[in-house]
Amino acid sequence: MDTTSRLIMLLEVVEQGSFSKAAEMRNIDRSVISKQISKLEDELGVRLLNRTTRSFSLTAAGAEMVKKAKELRLLLNDTVQLAENYHQEPRGLLRITTSTILGRRYIQPVINDFQKRFPQVSIDMRLDDRLVDMVSEGFDLAFRVGEPRDSSLIARKLARNRVLLLATPQFVNAYGEPQSMEELGKLPAATYHSAHKRVDTISYINDQGEQCEQGINAVYSANDGEVLLDKVLSHTAYVLAPAFLINDEIKSGKLVPLLPQITLPDYSAMYALYPHRDLPVRTRLFLDAVRHYIGEGVPRWERNIPGLDNLYQGR
Repeated sequence: MDTTSRLIMLLEVVEQGSFSKAAEMRNIDRSVISKQISKLEDELGVRLLNRTTRSFSLTAAGAEMVKKAKELRLLLNDTVQLAENYHQEPRGLLRITTSTILGRRYIQPVINDFQKRFPQVSIDMRLDDRLVDMVSEGFDLAFRVGEPRDSSLIARKLARNRVLLLATPQFVNAYGEPQSMEELGKLPAATYHSAHKRVDTISYINDQGEQCEQGINAVYSANDGEVLLDKVLSHTAYVLAPAFLINDEIKSGKLVPLLPQITLPDYSAMYALYPHRDLPVRTRLFLDAVRHYIGEGVPRWERNIPGLDNLYQGR
């Protein structure tokens, strides 16, 4: 391993916050990381880290080396991308991170077709609802629902995403059909809850055009949308569901909209995120394929919902 590689490894240790996490990311033993950092200190003739049994801190020299390592990694990435753009045929590894539902339903079908067209492209997709550091973890593309939080990334809006209040006809027969948001708030609900997001209210627009919040009587919560839908299909709760979660449940009559006359604001849109504007050929072509599959203007998931234009738009 050369000095450049060891500098990048030092940067990863600092970004991950520990030797163990950096080793896990590279799928190597922690002792390998430790030995390589020690060799780097020997090569440079200066101590970079103050280590204890449980933690470390950067020395002044180490902090300067980390700054240079960031510049070096960016330069290396740009160099590789420049070379890849001269390939007439896309090739190489494309690393993608996305939430579980988006990955299964809307990204995997694109991957299947894309690799038939471009067999020299290898794809590594990680399904994870946590927020990842795209640069330090080496991802080329991320697909997420929600406003991007990292201003250093390029964000491209792919599709809108409306929400619906849904329950089964059996649930309505058992609990009665709510006539107001206040009545709905008393009914048992299934809600999304993860380490990063908790849905405990429903936003809506009242007759005066003001945005209001209605509390939810959550009897069940989970961090997976498909599991929430299964709960609702057991006839024991209703759900505030993003449109991309719906297959044919409304068409088939398994689910019915509640309070369709009220106005619900759109849920957070779907975005593609990437670290650089100058995308390699394989990344650019794959992003174009995803955009085509999802659809311009009206996203493909809205085709599963009859009469959506008349739902939750106010009257």
